[in-house]
Amino acid sequence: MAESDGRCYGLLGRALFLLLPLSCCAARTDSPLPEHLPLILGFRLERSDRHAALSPDGELEVAEGSRLELRVYGLHLREHSGQLLAFTEYSPGSQDNRSCLGDTRDLLVTRLNASEEGFGAAALVRLDVLPLRKSQSSRVYVLCTSRGPGLPWKLHAGPDGRLRVLEEEKPLLPVWLQGCIIAVLLALSGIFSGLNLGLMALDPMELRVVQRCGTDTEKRYASNIEPVRRQGNYLLCSLLLGNVLVNTTLTTLLDQLIGSGLAAVFASTVGIVVLGEIVPQALCSRHGLAVGANTIWLTRIFMVLTFPVAYPVSRLLDCVLGQEIGTVYNREKLLEMLKVTEPYSGLVREEMNIIQGALELRTKTVEVVMTKVEDCFMLPSDATLDFNTMSSIMESGYTRIPVYEKERSNIVDILYVKDLAFVDPDDCTPLSSITRFYSHPLHFVFSDTKLDAVLEEFKKGRSHLAIVQIVNSEGEGDPFYEVMGLVTLEDVIEEIIKSEILDESDLYTDNRSKKYVKRRQDRKDFSVFKDPENELRVKISPQLFLAAHRFLSSEVSLFAPALVSEKTLLRLLKYPDVVQELHFNEEDKKAPENFLYQSSKTADYFILILQGKVEVEAGKENMKFESGAFSYYGVMAINTPSAPELRSPSHMSSPNRSISLSCHERSNSISSTIGGSNTPLIVQAQYMADFSVRALGDLQFVKITREQYQGALLSSRLDSSPQSLDGGTRKLNSTLSEHSEILEDETISLLNQRNSQHSLQHNAV
Repeated sequence: MAESDGRCYGLLGRALFLLLPLSCCAARTDSPLPEHLPLILGFRLERSDRHAALSPDGELEVAEGSRLELRVYGLHLREHSGQLLAFTEYSPGSQDNRSCLGDTRDLLVTRLNASEEGFGAAALVRLDVLPLRKSQSSRVYVLCTSRGPGLPWKLHAGPDGRLRVLEEEKPLLPVWLQGCIIAVLLALSGIFSGLNLGLMALDPMELRVVQRCGTDTEKRYASNIEPVRRQGNYLLCSLLLGNVLVNTTLTTLLDQLIGSGLAAVFASTVGIVVLGEIVPQALCSRHGLAVGANTIWLTRIFMVLTFPVAYPVSRLLDCVLGQEIGTVYNREKLLEMLKVTEPYSGLVREEMNIIQGALELRTKTVEVVMTKVEDCFMLPSDATLDFNTMSSIMESGYTRIPVYEKERSNIVDILYVKDLAFVDPDDCTPLSSITRFYSHPLHFVFSDTKLDAVLEEFKKGRSHLAIVQIVNSEGEGDPFYEVMGLVTLEDVIEEIIKSEILDESDLYTDNRSKKYVKRRQDRKDFSVFKDPENELRVKISPQLFLAAHRFLSSEVSLFAPALVSEKTLLRLLKYPDVVQELHFNEEDKKAPENFLYQSSKTADYFILILQGKVEVEAGKENMKFESGAFSYYGVMAINTPSAPELRSPSHMSSPNRSISLSCHERSNSISSTIGGSNTPLIVQAQYMADFSVRALGDLQFVKITREQYQGALLSSRLDSSPQSLDGGTRKLNSTLSEHSEILEDETISLLNQRNSQHSLQHNAV
């Protein structure tokens, strides 16, 4: 406003200077006057305490009741020159060159301060404008000047000499009411601005997610907002229209209340920008759901009020831009969003790996996770299912084994380990017979097959192993299928969970890195039971050899792993003359060679029946009973206590445990005293059997002497703790005396049990 006033005043000044020659010429046409007389040429507004401006016609417009300072331009202006200036009322019908009829009392000229420089060419005049009459809204006055007392007054021609007094505009509302309205409008401006950001930032998809898995409060908020947010363009138009209307009204009221100038600019900036934009948007950007739900009633009201304008525009936007769907993440964006929000989502690393693996399932092929054909465990189709082959299968740990013919890349069958449930290794059944009988179908996939497709095939249950192949078109000739490797359900699951699944049979942690698995301590090695290079004198099957080893280690306390290690027991069983055979003498059944033990005769050996039947005669009553495979005798013969002589019946066990003679056989005890590392074992007593064991047919049995057993004890002790032989000797001697007492009780228990069984059998007969 100040710049426009300045431009108008400058134009007025230049116009007055242009009129200077004309006025001089007019003065010369009349009767000549002295050149030193004052001459007023025009004026311009210097300052005003109220609103003042130039109209488009060049008239100066001021408000009633204002005080003006006018800068008057002329020649030879003096202190008393203020009496030569006056204003008179101007009517549109009057002529510009007529004489002034009289000055008006509505404009009072109080003083004129002339400038001493420039020959009195300018002066300041203070002008007081009186209020208009009640019936008038405006009034025009024109400048009249005179060159001296008694000289005629002349009217200044043109609009630049006019001054229009306008009625002062009074506010329609009181100041206090305007302040209240401004406060309400500021609040509405903040609400509309905040809701515009808060509600529009709430994605429709996000609201649906919150409705299903948010807290109870969030579900309630989302349910209230979702119907309104669904009409996105209509909501946007209503909020923007309301915000613009409120801000426009607020600016108008501030201008009326404060006026123009820096104060109005500062008030508008602070009120609209800070209170109406920054603060509410910062609040709603973080709590948009709560603010939007609590003010949804206001949003609905304003949507109804702006319906005539906002709804047609929103429909046009829907047609042009299409329906708003919301933010939809593809696989890559969803994966990156999970990675970025991992510190705040509360997901552990394993859960993130599973999600990542599931999302990447459709992008990876079986070639990435397969096991190469050269690393696979396979069997040739001409293999025989003997003990060696069965042991290899058991050691591999696989449940599905490919069978190839001639070349490893030519897979013709699949063998399931469960197919071997009824196969006896002694029968040496051909592998081809088993595979032809079950005839499991082969499942082939190409190397570029996605993991999700393979997983779907595995889920159908036809097979959990697939053969990976490619089409080899290199070289001359027709293309052919070439086997690359195998892929299993476990491989796919490992890729989903992003971790290796290890079981007791795995050799590598990863088929690609070839990192070996740390062997477990309790892993069984069946290779030691295969047919040795130096065969035993008595031929027994590996299965029976394994069964004897397991039985002694688990059922006979003297051969428990705490006393005799499994490795030492294995060497003991492979020792010459440990496994023996007895050919029954049919001609003389009472021949001495048919007896394993004879009553009242010393014996220093332990016997375990492997095959065949024996007759046991024990006690003073000569009670007889038969026993078969895996019954054992002479436990006390190799575990002789320090007493000079001890009589005891046999200790036996059978697979069905119905004739077990002792419940104390699993105690950890030994039978000899160990001296220094270089001293021989000293036998302190001999064992005399008070029972007889006679063969009823051909027998195959294990015979371990006291010397062999004590050597096994020492060997196990040296293997386990070679630095503690002296301490171990004292412990063994203390255990020996305790075990001798147990054996005496076992003798009485044996006789009582056998007598009761004999009575029951006699009554039954």
